[in-house]
Amino acid sequence: MKKKAIITVVSKQAGTDDSAIEVVTPGEYYREENCYFAVYDETKLSGMEGTKTTLKISPNDFLLTRVGTTNAEMKFRKNSNEISMYDTPYGMLELKLETKDLKVDLDDDGGEVEIKYNLAISGQEPQNTVLKVNIKA
Repeated sequence: MKKKAIITVVSKQAGTDDSAIEVVTPGEYYREENCYFAVYDETKLSGMEGTKTTLKISPNDFLLTRVGTTNAEMKFRKNSNEISMYDTPYGMLELKLETKDLKVDLDDDGGEVEIKYNLAISGQEPQNTVLKVNIKA
């Protein structure tokens, strides 16, 4: 059963507080088989208005999918490397994701996810990044 939820997403470079980007938005939260899903519409504030973001979360995987004005699929799995294409209105970017740690603490009422990873965009120097998701359903 789908529930209304408040979804908070915070992304920051590790070791700094001034680089944090935080989005708090209403959305939907539900369970399907062994995965939890959080779905929300991006806003003008995020720069991705017209995009729907879906988070598919299992104990060992986190999949972030964006469809709309921005299109992307970013997969995180502990101790794995992934390459993702991030299609924006300004052009295509290649993202290299090196997931260091993935912690999932969710139940039917929500919970938290924390991902520690290195992010390299189009061959630039990797950034040590932390992504935290909090869901209240």
